[in-house]
Amino acid sequence: MFDYKLLSALAAVVEQAGFERAAQVLGLSQSAISQRIKLLEARVGQPVLVRATPPAPTEIGRRLLNHVQQVRLLERDLQSLVPALDEEGLPERLRIALNADSLATWWAAAVGDFCAEQHLLLDLVVEDQTVGLKRMRAGEVAACVCASERPVAGARSVLLGAMRYRALASPGFIARHFPDGVRADQLARTPALVFGPDDFLQHRYLASVGVEGGFEHHLCPSSEGFIRLAEVGLGWGLVPELQAREQLERGVLVELLADKPIDVPLYWHHWRNGGQLLGLLTEQLIRASRQWLVPWEAP
Repeated sequence: MFDYKLLSALAAVVEQAGFERAAQVLGLSQSAISQRIKLLEARVGQPVLVRATPPAPTEIGRRLLNHVQQVRLLERDLQSLVPALDEEGLPERLRIALNADSLATWWAAAVGDFCAEQHLLLDLVVEDQTVGLKRMRAGEVAACVCASERPVAGARSVLLGAMRYRALASPGFIARHFPDGVRADQLARTPALVFGPDDFLQHRYLASVGVEGGFEHHLCPSSEGFIRLAEVGLGWGLVPELQAREQLERGVLVELLADKPIDVPLYWHHWRNGGQLLGLLTEQLIRASRQWLVPWEAP
């Protein structure tokens, strides 16, 4: 039989990226957290954590974390049927990984009313859409929004739609770097904006217009900062159409190559045994995403 105090300690260490913050969250001393992790490892007969910075779960640790995520959600369903079991009366916390561009555009409108109605608190982990699924695989989150269709074992995925990106730059940037008009073969030799080392959207875009290989670029791990850098002419970048509508209307940003968008599919992944709450949230996201995302068909 599992001792869920030990499993909660494991989850806190991974979710809080360290023993000290895990101790603060659980209201325990750091040595007490260490003792619970050691006891858990003694009971399962193998390490559950790689002692690194931040600590990372081992394979058995990931399996235990996945179990904890699902148990938390199932307990909420039981508490709704037997209110006396909910001694503290605290709102449910749901840990979700999603890409920064979704967070900066459609996500809040899609879940705001739902969270208020369900007395739900969100613990959001920002990851690039191409790698967000690793958080579920590691057992760190109960659900994620990412570009990968194939779910991890024990989870389901559903297509929400696609986020449309356009290659944009300021008029001043275009005048400075493309005085004779924008040509695709020149893009690799002009400064671009890239969200982070896991962001290969610019690579995909350049390949789609016939340009292969490396290119000059700045790194900017902020959706809001990204569009500001484009506005002041620091580089060109692929910006969500949802985020840039006002700038396009005012002429602050201009599309480099007319009507050459690139679409990124977004899938919602969640645990199969996630209980009623995850089921209701999934239904809400499917409904709401139709207002913000474009239809997607795999090529």
